[in-house]
Amino acid sequence: MRAILFDLDGTLFDTSPDFIFVLNLLRRQERLPPLPDEEIRNMVTNGSKALVKLGFEKEEGDPGFDGLLQRLHDLYRTHLSDRTIPFPGIEALLNQLAYKGIPWGIVTNKPMVFTFELMKAFAHLPAPETVICPDHVKRSKPDPEPLLLACRQIGCPPSEAIYIGDHQRDITAGQKAGMATIACRYGYIDASESPANWGADHLVNSAEEIWSLLKKHYLVLEDKYNL
Repeated sequence: MRAILFDLDGTLFDTSPDFIFVLNLLRRQERLPPLPDEEIRNMVTNGSKALVKLGFEKEEGDPGFDGLLQRLHDLYRTHLSDRTIPFPGIEALLNQLAYKGIPWGIVTNKPMVFTFELMKAFAHLPAPETVICPDHVKRSKPDPEPLLLACRQIGCPPSEAIYIGDHQRDITAGQKAGMATIACRYGYIDASESPANWGADHLVNSAEEIWSLLKKHYLVLEDKYNL
């Protein structure tokens, strides 16, 4: 394998604490009680519109929906790195990839304005070769377009790349792109979801398992590159 691509929220970074904070802050501004942390956490992977639906029982197009969405975005941009941290094992994994000279990138459905602000807050981590957001493509995941763009930017055939994510759309996009896929059980997965049914090539229970899995199954040139 020549490149490793990651989803962002729920795969590389645990961004849920900041989403929990800002959604409940917005509810407080609307004189509503806070929602349970876990209820919000499981919805983070579905994006900010889903959080507004959850927090205010409104559907897109309902009166007031767009205003609440904009206020949520404004609050999130202010607080997006206050409580967010890499999942345990991610920093060590990225350092390993950098040390071994293995290109890696991010392919996310998170808007560019938030993604790049978040990456600035973690500038001490090894830098990705590419970061693909919905702003860069016509069709987001589960369409393979963003993954294929990432491969072109890295200069790697999709068949020689791996995509790692915590949602079925990640695995679907990776499969459509012709990549190997790894599903992360530790991400934002609703109790009704079963990652074992997503069809991923591999499942991991923690980010700490990813490097060992890569070495065992994919880094076949280990001796040549002293991996």
